[in-house]
Amino acid sequence: MSQFPVPSPLEWRDAAIKALKDRPLESLVHLDADQLATRPLYGTANASGAVFAPRPSDSEGRAWDLRTINEGGDAAAMNKAVLTDLENGAASVMLSGPVVKDAAALATALEGVALELAPVALDAGFDGVKAGEALDAVAKASPRAKLSFHLDPISAYARSGGAPEDFAKIVSEAAQKAAGWSNTYPEARLFLASGQVAHEAGASIGQELAFALSSAVLCVKALVTAGVPVEKALASVTLGVAVDQQYFDSLSKIRALRILWSNVSKAFGHEVQAQIEARSSRRMLASRDPWPNMLRLTAAGFAGSVGGADIVVLDGFTRAAGLPDDFARRQARNTQLILMEESNLGRVDDPASGSWYLDARTRELAEAAWTEFQAYEAEGGIVAFLEGGLVQQRIARAREFAEKAYQNGATHIVGVTKFVDPDVRGVIVSQADDEVPTYGAFEPLKRVRIAAAFEEAGQ
Repeated sequence: MSQFPVPSPLEWRDAAIKALKDRPLESLVHLDADQLATRPLYGTANASGAVFAPRPSDSEGRAWDLRTINEGGDAAAMNKAVLTDLENGAASVMLSGPVVKDAAALATALEGVALELAPVALDAGFDGVKAGEALDAVAKASPRAKLSFHLDPISAYARSGGAPEDFAKIVSEAAQKAAGWSNTYPEARLFLASGQVAHEAGASIGQELAFALSSAVLCVKALVTAGVPVEKALASVTLGVAVDQQYFDSLSKIRALRILWSNVSKAFGHEVQAQIEARSSRRMLASRDPWPNMLRLTAAGFAGSVGGADIVVLDGFTRAAGLPDDFARRQARNTQLILMEESNLGRVDDPASGSWYLDARTRELAEAAWTEFQAYEAEGGIVAFLEGGLVQQRIARAREFAEKAYQNGATHIVGVTKFVDPDVRGVIVSQADDEVPTYGAFEPLKRVRIAAAFEEAGQ
């Protein structure tokens, strides 16, 4: 049998230089907003100190919790949507909007839902305590109710540039309430420490992870002050990150966060497994032509599942234009179901482990985030860093770095900057109330949508 000749290293090098058309080999190395390099090739030397960061196994055979978003102010319509989700593959639901603040409306929205079987999470911003009280009233002190109160005053504070009253008081009152709920509902998750608000404002991955980590430290300390044992406080905080179409970065981000949380929990004296919620990015969504968003959301779901998130939440593909209709909601559910049940992405613990590139990327992101986190803590924590305007300055630099990549064509948005459809098929949405109150105490972290500038320029 004849054998093909194997090129020598010099021949490989000459072929690579020819393919580069006289550009230097260094042009294949790309820097991100954290100034971390992505190289064209990786080997064992790059993966030194390889990581293994699996999610905890699930007793019911599902690798992750498929969670859906339910927004709006119509309790009856929300109830229909919630039941449809749970009857068609969702394991849990997240509720947001005016309904969650009113016990009677929330009871209507959750009519027919067995809270002992289907976890219910809240997204209520500064109304977190009020929404939690409403959920408590609906749950009727059932000790087996699987509630995620998801108190997240820090994200609301950052997004609004202040608070309606003294912020320290808001955090303290939230922790006191949470301490009571932890006794009534042993399986409840109390706080959400999320980097989503930083991501939506344009943060780098390192900045997003550091924001989530510093927020989590504040939440744990507040719970301990309120009388919750340290180990229980650590276990009751859910960590949140955004996942987008950059699936290698997104899945590495989740793996890095699990490692970072291990270090933080050890510092508190108890190594506790992280519970991570991966929620799809809204800064990646297009509004004029929302159909390619399905591709982006599929990539985000892939990243959440392969990265090892415990909970994955995907928006409807039309969310940038308004609240999704039944079709868009079904697509959001089915995207995850296909990833889970047909693609079997959850069948392997940490499938990224062993990839020289992904192990190296995970380690480098964890190191960048830890350095950023230490900077936050040195200034007194996330609140002081926000109030001093330092977070905003750092995120602004990262945002400008990313925006330049889209403007100069180094990165593209399908359907917006490349392969633009001149005759877009319409979609059905209802109006979304995304207005955020501002209080003027410091510069708020405003959500950006990358496609918006290109869509406005093309109108």
